[in-house]
Amino acid sequence: MRRQQLNEFFLMRKKRKKGDIERRLELVRTVSHNTHKKLVSCLQGQLGSDTEKRHKKLPLTALSQSMQEGGGQLGDESLIGKMMDLCGEAESRLASELMQHERQIEKEILEPLNQLAEVDIPNILKQRRQLAKLVLDYDSAKTRWYQATKSTNQAMASKVDSLKDEMDEALNKVEMCKDQLSADLYNFASKEGDYARYYVMLLEAQADYHRRSLAALEAAIPAIHIQQDSWMEKPAFGTALEEHLKRSNREIALPIEACVMMLLETGMKEEGLFRIAAGASKLKKLKAALDCSTSQLEEFYSDPHAVAGALKSYLRELPEPLMTFSLYDEWIQASNVSDPDKRLQALWVTCDHLPKANKANFRYLVKFLARLTQESEVNKMTPSNIAIVLGPNLLWAKTEGTLAEMAAATTVHVVAIIEPIIQHADWFFPDEVDFNVSGMFSMPSHPPTPDLDHGLDRKRPGSLGQDGDSHTPRKDSPARELESTPPPQRNGLVHLAVGTPHSQGGPRIPSPLSVRRGTKKQAPAPPKLASPFSQSNQSTSTSSSSSHPPVTPRRHSSKDIIQAPSHPPPQPPQAHQAQGEPEPSPTSSPTSPDTPPHDGSHSNLPHPPVSPYPSGSLPRPARPAPKPRARPSMPPPPQPAGSDDFCSSASKIITDV
Repeated sequence: MRRQQLNEFFLMRKKRKKGDIERRLELVRTVSHNTHKKLVSCLQGQLGSDTEKRHKKLPLTALSQSMQEGGGQLGDESLIGKMMDLCGEAESRLASELMQHERQIEKEILEPLNQLAEVDIPNILKQRRQLAKLVLDYDSAKTRWYQATKSTNQAMASKVDSLKDEMDEALNKVEMCKDQLSADLYNFASKEGDYARYYVMLLEAQADYHRRSLAALEAAIPAIHIQQDSWMEKPAFGTALEEHLKRSNREIALPIEACVMMLLETGMKEEGLFRIAAGASKLKKLKAALDCSTSQLEEFYSDPHAVAGALKSYLRELPEPLMTFSLYDEWIQASNVSDPDKRLQALWVTCDHLPKANKANFRYLVKFLARLTQESEVNKMTPSNIAIVLGPNLLWAKTEGTLAEMAAATTVHVVAIIEPIIQHADWFFPDEVDFNVSGMFSMPSHPPTPDLDHGLDRKRPGSLGQDGDSHTPRKDSPARELESTPPPQRNGLVHLAVGTPHSQGGPRIPSPLSVRRGTKKQAPAPPKLASPFSQSNQSTSTSSSSSHPPVTPRRHSSKDIIQAPSHPPPQPPQAHQAQGEPEPSPTSSPTSPDTPPHDGSHSNLPHPPVSPYPSGSLPRPARPAPKPRARPSMPPPPQPAGSDDFCSSASKIITDV
């Protein structure tokens, strides 16, 4: 009894397992069929076609051919053409890798899945239906045999043996089909791990394809970068200074040099330079012209404010300020030194710490701004005014914050840094600067005539004055009491006509420069100062009246050359000491430590006008003039070893005085 129960238990368990397998068969067939269908739709080539035909039908192949054809049409003269040709080759390699990947997927995954879903499982299900039919045949034969054995009819009794044989044969078929079905079910159950392996192989094939594709891209990208980096025509605005200089093989950034040379030619006497905004469209056009390194800049000579705006925009759009983020705290700390002499020393040391490229461009810019302040009588741009409008574009904080907060925190410190550097430009950078560094700006091709020089009114520094040059009267001299500020003139066409000196008497004839532009308000008259310095110069100041017809601005006819100013740069500070002249009385603005002032008055040299306002701000009649600043007396520290040659002679010049 116990043995019979165990046999029944194992038989029921076997039937239950077979029933679970049979139920899972249909589900496996359904999901395998759906997976095969979706995977086929992911293929980009035609299923079952040969290798060459499949490669031609790939979208990547069409893209590669289109890019290579476009590169051939543009040619090697165009960077876009080069990039399209190289990228087209890379896309062709990717297409080859994709074709191999799809062939692998088709052979190792799609075909086995299709075999499982469309052949193997349907055969098992067909065997199951065959077993059900054989069972019905067996039941029918058994019923007929049973009826024959119970029948009393002699004819039916004679057929019992044949019916018995038929029933036994049907039973044998049932048993054979049942054994075959069981074998197929157990075989399917044993191979379920192999069937699941197909999905793992799919991921492995995809990973291998992407690795090969990545290798092809990594092999192509460096060559593409080399071609791109070798292309010289790249935007200068918004590009790091070091990158721009390295790419263009320049010492001074192109926007800085181009703008400075144009301003030297036509903008030195423009009132409110760097302060008055230019037209947005003109500024945008100039920036675009500088970005593509064009030399056709003639049309911008007539708009110095657009040129100044482009220079400010370039400095502001640098990823790192010209005076660097790394030295920001050092600049601020140097500006907070209370003692004027020590403050200059601290600024000198910080300036010497600038990177070579930044220092060269900063020196170039400061020298130009110092030249610009020599015309402050006309352009109203004193060192203080320049520091206010241009300083925030040279140095700003890297810390996060709102734009208003950063501007408010930076402007005050930057003005205290930039103003003394501009005032003492020849002390910070003793060597003279050739503004035409690159040589792409040529001097005028024809010799200047006296009329042309007067018409363009190139005011020379006091250290380079010629005998016979007229002295420009000071703002506090009697000859300037009733004069208005001369208006800015385009293209350098300024006619200097100063009124009759006060000592000669008679009515004063207003200068043509006294007629201001209709779009600007009249500048307030500066207050008269009763200082001994101004009184001592009152008797020596002279003025002359001269009128010359307007002269066409000096321009070179070539489109590849940009004209430069014809006047020479100021002499270095030691030129005065070589003559052995005594040190004159201090000017209203601080001079370099322990060195003669560069704009001192000499008996045989003309001098540029000196503002009675030492702070460099625009005159305000309601406020009294501040006292002159104390002159720094401490020499700068010795030049650190290994520093660049821009300040190599600074210590020697100061200590030899």
